[in-house]
Amino acid sequence: MTDPISQNENRCSHWDNVYKTKQSNAVSWFEADPQTSLDLIKCFAPTGGSIIDVGGGASFLVDRLLESRVWHVTVLDISATAVELTRARLGERANRVVWIRADITEASELAQYDVWHDRAVFHFLTSPEDREAYLQRLNASLKLGGFFILATFAPEGPQKCSDLDVCRYDSDQVHSLLGDRFRLARKLEHLHSTPWGKSQLFTYAVFQKQ
Repeated sequence: MTDPISQNENRCSHWDNVYKTKQSNAVSWFEADPQTSLDLIKCFAPTGGSIIDVGGGASFLVDRLLESRVWHVTVLDISATAVELTRARLGERANRVVWIRADITEASELAQYDVWHDRAVFHFLTSPEDREAYLQRLNASLKLGGFFILATFAPEGPQKCSDLDVCRYDSDQVHSLLGDRFRLARKLEHLHSTPWGKSQLFTYAVFQKQ
């Protein structure tokens, strides 16, 4: 059996190494303009509401959310390196964000959120135990009536990312994991182009907690 502490340390080391050895715009998931995520958040997040971006790391989504000045924003990431890179990029604006460095399967510092956004963390959770731990934290931290905005590799998407195995989902498969407490509010497919021009098909799905 894998020591859970060692597993967590290995995850942290892996993602810190990624962000220490590669520029943020040289990883496959880089988006100069995360428009799909932003559009969905604008559609479902209430004015003055709270948003957590799980795996926000070096994403530019937080920059765009701060431009709107209508939400309370939290960014969570397993990599301290990614968090510090983004804080440095934002400068003084970083003070308007709550930053959490944690493995989402073990996070204990979470508040209550109107929107939980995750672009490409969940599909790295390949064990049932990790998925269950993630969903427990989602259920505990998403407000009743709140929205879970999730982007994962679609069934036709890559089988690996950053040298790690991934799980691939359509919206029905995600819904079956969430259960009856969530209703599907929207779904779409998004063809993401990597910095080197390779296409990756993503499933985007929005679920409301009932």
